[in-house]
Amino acid sequence: MPETISLHHVTFFSLHASEPTRNLRSRTLLLKRNPKFLVSGLSLIGHGFEHKRLASGNRLLPERKPILWPSGGSMLVGGVTKEKLKNRDVTVASMATEKPKKRYPGEAKGFVEEMRFVAMKLHTPDQAKEGEKVSDEQPMAKWQPTIEGYLKFLVDSKVVFDTLERIVQTAPAYSEFKDTGLERSENLAKDLEWFRSQGHTIPEPSGPGTTYAAYLEEISENDPQSFICHFYNTYFAHSAGGRMIGRKVSEMILDNKLLDFYKWNGDLPKLLQNVRDKINKLAESWTREEKDHCLAETEKSFQYSGKILRLILS
Repeated sequence: MPETISLHHVTFFSLHASEPTRNLRSRTLLLKRNPKFLVSGLSLIGHGFEHKRLASGNRLLPERKPILWPSGGSMLVGGVTKEKLKNRDVTVASMATEKPKKRYPGEAKGFVEEMRFVAMKLHTPDQAKEGEKVSDEQPMAKWQPTIEGYLKFLVDSKVVFDTLERIVQTAPAYSEFKDTGLERSENLAKDLEWFRSQGHTIPEPSGPGTTYAAYLEEISENDPQSFICHFYNTYFAHSAGGRMIGRKVSEMILDNKLLDFYKWNGDLPKLLQNVRDKINKLAESWTREEKDHCLAETEKSFQYSGKILRLILS
């Protein structure tokens, strides 16, 4: 008759051997998931485990596998842990059940890196190597901008930057982001005045700019995580892709004149790093849910800014 062993004879422990366990005897058993618990002879079926017998002779067991050593034997785990089994007691080595903490792309470098990762995914492959967005819009290389369209873009951009900068100047929640050196409103005012001096008519703000500004006002009061998402994407996108667009348009319709919109006082990389540090510090006080909410707002920021950008072609 086969012997039966009860639950209280079984000891569980976690196996984290860094090297494979060598030279185990032929009666070593591997344990895997199954819903019963019974040891019969040298076969073991346990709560959540089933057995697999090894062939005779010394064998090399795969790393981190649960193992069973029968009565009177000994077990060596990773060259460190040794358990003596007596009276057919069974020692079961089980994999740790605790799930590792989920890591978010870029998390190790700070929350701004998470924001950057999400933003880059929303670019097209021709815009960024990490880009995944499929777009049927005309690539920038084929743009045919006009002075009139570019002025609309600059005017609506100024509405957005005016709004962002007024909010951070007046709202205590965003006081850390005052006078970062990234501000664009005054530079845009200079550029529009230059166009006026050249005989161009400056248009009134249009729907894309005023709609976006109204949305920024709204979320700044009741949704700080979303506001920071738009703040980050607006300034950092302008310092990167925005400058590239500015140079391209300048070559095509402005005889290579570089507008003040694309100039900064001070070392731009240092200015950007200062704002990164401020956002990272702020995000340390956010829950994971609040961080995810901020990241989820990225696509909406792209939608609003994209409508303003397309004014260049109007």
